Amino acid sequence: MVVQTLYYSPDHKLVDGGLMIEGHSEVFGGEEDHLQFVQKKPVRESAQRQLSCSSSGSLSPSNQAANSSKLSGRRDWKYIASEKTTKNNYLCLAVLDGVLCVIFLHGRSSPQTSPSATPCLTKSLSFEVQPEESEEHPLSPMHYARSGLGTAALNGKLIAAGGYNREECLRTVECYDPTEDRWTFIAPMRTPRARFQMAVLMGQLFVVGGSNGHSDELNSGETYDPHTDEWIQVPELRTNRCNAGVCALNNKLYVVGGSDPCGQKGLKNCDAFDPVNKSWSNCASLNIRRHQAAVCELDGFMYAIGGAESWNCLNTVERYNPDNNTWTLVAPMNVARRGAAVAVHAGKLFVVGGFDGSRALRCVEVYDPSRNEWKMLGSMTSSRSNAGVAVLDESIYAVGGFDGNDFLNTVEVYNLEMDKWNDCASPEIPIAE
Repeated sequence: MVVQTLYYSPDHKLVDGGLMIEGHSEVFGGEEDHLQFVQKKPVRESAQRQLSCSSSGSLSPSNQAANSSKLSGRRDWKYIASEKTTKNNYLCLAVLDGVLCVIFLHGRSSPQTSPSATPCLTKSLSFEVQPEESEEHPLSPMHYARSGLGTAALNGKLIAAGGYNREECLRTVECYDPTEDRWTFIAPMRTPRARFQMAVLMGQLFVVGGSNGHSDELNSGETYDPHTDEWIQVPELRTNRCNAGVCALNNKLYVVGGSDPCGQKGLKNCDAFDPVNKSWSNCASLNIRRHQAAVCELDGFMYAIGGAESWNCLNTVERYNPDNNTWTLVAPMNVARRGAAVAVHAGKLFVVGGFDGSRALRCVEVYDPSRNEWKMLGSMTSSRSNAGVAVLDESIYAVGGFDGNDFLNTVEVYNLEMDKWNDCASPEIPIAE
């Protein structure tokens, strides 16, 4: 199998990817709209290539016999099929002198020229190398695949901590800079942990509970100071638990629900940590047992979203009012899910992915508290259960998780105006500044 890469520029020039280094060939049109490479300096034999194009706009086989092709210096092409793969890219299958070839055809758009179909080249063309500046590239993945991780936005960066990567439970912590599309490591946690959530309180990261990967639920907690790049232990929970929700509200850290030590059913427990006097206290219990619920704060209230009582996934949602220490049921989600992630943006709750009891989910929905209603949004590019989300510079990022087959290290971002998720970034249009 031979692979040929061709580039079609806005000024109707065909660039051969195989010749980009040598840069010593040009392309021109011959009889019957055939295209032929003519060498200015000797280059490898495989660089001599010829492409024919029919007047209808698709690639077509040469009408000349093989002997005539050899005498003329042209090579015998037979077009088989082509398909548009991305915005300006085409994948073509052809036979060159009896050899099956895969051809990648790239059309470079411009304000004057933006091909909508496989380009047909009928003019005299010159070889020209053009930069790849307009190309999208995948968002940089984490160094480790992580599911059941803790995520948070801190000082304009996305922090991803712990989680499982199939082989082990992690204690490493990665930091994503959206302006550079780059992941770096910060200080690791003191304890490997997964199936936990993370929150920002008074400018520091807090993690509580989780599992250490050995079927042991944890009661330990720790806090990260970005100024010293150090994790410090905090007083232990009174109950070992994993899969609990964690969020900051009114300068306190709340731990909501979770799994009991046997991991068989959800908990109603809700505890609050005061970072000033470093003590835990009880608050009102949930109305429904929940583990793997998504928990967050919005407009002075705390929300516990979905999860599961035992193995049955929930679509119910509860809201906590700290003024009267009560939980109240609000409108349920459209989709029952556990292991979902939640982000707060523009006064609304965005619930991302999760598991519905049979498969990992791509679907996303948003809650408007002023209307007390949920609405479905555009789905992610990947299914993600037990993933993490964070809001950076008006954009929602989803990272890691489990897609039903693999643990993920990939990242994607949600564009609210287009209602679309994208796992690529364009250098010309940064996702975040």
